[in-house]
Amino acid sequence: MTVGSLLHRTGLRGTHLQWISLGSVGFSIGLWLRAKTVDQDERGNAERRAIFVGLWPSMLWQIGDAMRREERAGLPGRRR
Repeated sequence: MTVGSLLHRTGLRGTHLQWISLGSVGFSIGLWLRAKTVDQDERGNAERRAIFVGLWPSMLWQIGDAMRREERAGLPGRRR
C-alpha cells in the first residue's frame, strides 16, 4: 500500500495535491516576506520557517504526480 493509494481512499486526487503544492509555494513566499518585517531577534526563526515550508512543494507535487499516474492506469479502456 502506497501513500498515494491511502490518500486516494480519503478522496484526494493527484490534481488536488498539485494545486496544494502550488499554494505552498505562495505560502512560503508569504512567510519569507513576513520574516523581513519581524524583529532582528526573531528573524532567523521566521526565515527558517519559510525555508521549511519551501521544502513541501516538490514532495507534494511528486506524490500528486504518482497518484495521477495510478489514476490513469486504473481507468477502463486505457492502455497500460
